[in-house]
Formats: sequence, structure tokens, C-alpha cells
Amino acid sequence: MEPRTDGLVVGDDGLARPGWASVDPMLRDYYDTEWGLPVRDEQGLFERLSLEAFQSGLSWATILRKRPAFRAAFSDFSPDVVARFDHSDVEQLMADAGIVRNLAKVRATITNARATLRLREDADGDLAAYVWSFRPERTPQPATIGEVPTRSPESEALSKGLKRKGFVFVGPTTMFALMEAVGIVDTHLLGSHRRGSSGVWETSTQTKNDRRSRSLSGGWS
Repeated sequence: MEPRTDGLVVGDDGLARPGWASVDPMLRDYYDTEWGLPVRDEQGLFERLSLEAFQSGLSWATILRKRPAFRAAFSDFSPDVVARFDHSDVEQLMADAGIVRNLAKVRATITNARATLRLREDADGDLAAYVWSFRPERTPQPATIGEVPTRSPESEALSKGLKRKGFVFVGPTTMFALMEAVGIVDTHLLGSHRRGSSGVWETSTQTKNDRRSRSLSGGWS
């Protein structure tokens, strides 16, 4: 492997990836095939929202390794099923060594399932439509790891909006991570082989315009 000054690592296959996705085969596969690709269905968004909440304070690798157990424990993250979980289900989950046994996060997942069901009747649309409504006008254009943001005005607005609708464990940093994971923003580095692969952004045109704007302004305002 060959590290570069922008924070990317060129693998034996000649592809450039960030350091976190360059060593562990599980993380490399996740980066290459899943992270940043659009997730637009309610159940898929609920799963990602739940896993991002469980990840808080832990490594994503820990959550990813436990994802099969999470899916089994939470009925493939069906909001309809999880919303009906009761005290006995919570006790069973807290005895499940395959998942992260954090009582607050377990209860939050159930709370968020119920909020997801209520959102179906909301004028703003279901969970998927609501989360995607916070897509920004443009996506970040990070050239180095240090330029990758950890939150944005849109993630802050999404956090506040979800909290108003009864969701918990949806802070702005967690919501930005969600937006990255499901393709709402593209924070792949410009030199990564995955940059622009989501199909959500017209990256070639935007990159040219954003670089010109950065050059004229001397940086981002």
C-alpha cells in the first residue's frame, strides 16, 4: 500500500481509498460497495439512522461487525415490528451479546421506530422523503482528510427537525454521518476512486465551478 499526502492510500489493486478503508477487508468492502450510495427507502433509512445512533462513542467497525446480529435482533429494522417492542423485548435485547447492549440506545431505537410510523402521516413525507429533503445545494469537495466536515447547516437543521418529530439520538454530527452514508452528501476525497459514484451529484461540473469559486475567493467563506 502507498500512502499519499492527501490522506488516501493506494491499495495493491491501484485504487485510492482513505486510511480507514485501506486495511480491514470488511471496511474496504463497505467503502467500495456501500458507503455513500443512495438509500431512499424508509426501512433502509431507519436501519442507518439506528446504527448511526448505536455507533455514537464507538468505532464504525464495531457496528459493522455486529450488523448481522443487529438485523436479527431488530427484525431487519422493520419500523412496524420494532415500534411494537415492549419491556420484555428490551430485556431480551439487553441480554443479546451480539449487539451493543446500551439501554438508552435500545430504547431510542424503539422510540424512533414509533416516530417513523407517525411520520408516514406527516405533510413532510415519510422518513426517507423527510431526510432527503435536507439535501444541500452543493456537496463538499474535500481534497484532503482535513477538509472533510463533520457537520453542516443541513445536518443541524435535520437534527432539529427530527427532534421536533419525536426522534432521539439524532444530533447534528450523527446526522451528518448519516447524510454521508446514504449519499445525501458526497465526502469522498477528490482523489478517491469512489468520488462521484453515487450518481446524485454532477461532480465534474460542480468540481470545476467550486474550484473556480475557491480560487476567486481565496477559500471557502
